Amino acid sequence: MNQKNSLAGFRHRLSQYGDAVHERWLNTPGWQRWVVYVLLIVGALLLPSESIGSFMSPYTDWASILFFPIGTYVVLAIGLNVVVGQAGLLDLGFVAFYAVGGYAMALIGTRLGWNFWLILVVGIGLCALSGVTLGAPTLRLRGDYLAIVTLGFGEIIRITARNTDAIGGPNGVRGIPHPPSLPDVELFGVQIFKYGVLDPRPYYYLLVALAVVVIILVKRWEKSRVGRAWAAIREDEDAAEVMGVPTFRFKMLAFAIGASIGGAMGVLWAAKAISINPNDFQFLLSATILAAVVMGGAGNLPGVILGAFVVAWLPERFRGLQDYRMLIFGAVLVALMIFRPEGLLPSRQRKAELQEGSGGMGSLGAEVSGPESHGEEVASR
Repeated sequence: MNQKNSLAGFRHRLSQYGDAVHERWLNTPGWQRWVVYVLLIVGALLLPSESIGSFMSPYTDWASILFFPIGTYVVLAIGLNVVVGQAGLLDLGFVAFYAVGGYAMALIGTRLGWNFWLILVVGIGLCALSGVTLGAPTLRLRGDYLAIVTLGFGEIIRITARNTDAIGGPNGVRGIPHPPSLPDVELFGVQIFKYGVLDPRPYYYLLVALAVVVIILVKRWEKSRVGRAWAAIREDEDAAEVMGVPTFRFKMLAFAIGASIGGAMGVLWAAKAISINPNDFQFLLSATILAAVVMGGAGNLPGVILGAFVVAWLPERFRGLQDYRMLIFGAVLVALMIFRPEGLLPSRQRKAELQEGSGGMGSLGAEVSGPESHGEEVASR
């Protein structure tokens, strides 16, 4: 009992500290917020520095890890957060949209010779269409039924790519073109628009630009009536529908937006990877991105970014321990879920949903009691 009380007290102190920081941020003048945003972007651009990499990734090339898996996971987690964290729809097949974007870049780039920027637009459109195609027949399902359908969709895309010789079959596609280069532009001594094979930093800077654009768009959606509709659907879809919210339309929109973000990342990743094959799009990637969203704090964008960074970085940081690194990674995840079940940086709404037993994941999460409700249930017995 004393151990449970001490754990509850620790969680309460963490929650109080987080609330205090959140209150201070809300009361911060707008110009100070913009200063913080600019400093964060500058800090992201400085991350490939070798002095930082010597500590963050002593066993592998830090700049390469920043692009994949860290940067890639961050952008994918932002896209999945729209579906899971904001709309409350559990998607276990998010890797399918990442694959559609990657194959769009590979096939259009190698066979039609289109420019990278044009392929990026087409890839985003194709993935949005894929999201609508998946959502139209399935979004009337809820909870674990929807999760099973999305899982099946992800596997259908991968198996279809493996068995279709017209798009490379199990060998995939090789010789994917890079984005067009501008070798005369330098930043921090790096030719940031010279896209080749050896230097991953130009791709990382391009990924940072993509992430900034995605974050701005997602935050604007979150603050709009669309975001309020997603929150209503996540908390209680039936009540939202009774109050006049067109739930099916907004769920379709969430799927299309999330798919577009995943597809954009797939296009950029394929442009750097040069070659892709169906094994690059396993279910494990969907599960990992979902773990990043939940661990960081579903529904809270800074938390999701932090969760994706931790999930991608930890296995690389302990790569020198060989097989034990995954044991350490799993232990850290378990510890975080014990001490911070609502996530590293949860939103207030997410914490309230957990305490009410909804878990912040719509109808699926409602089947799982939160930490406070579980404690009350045990005490009543």
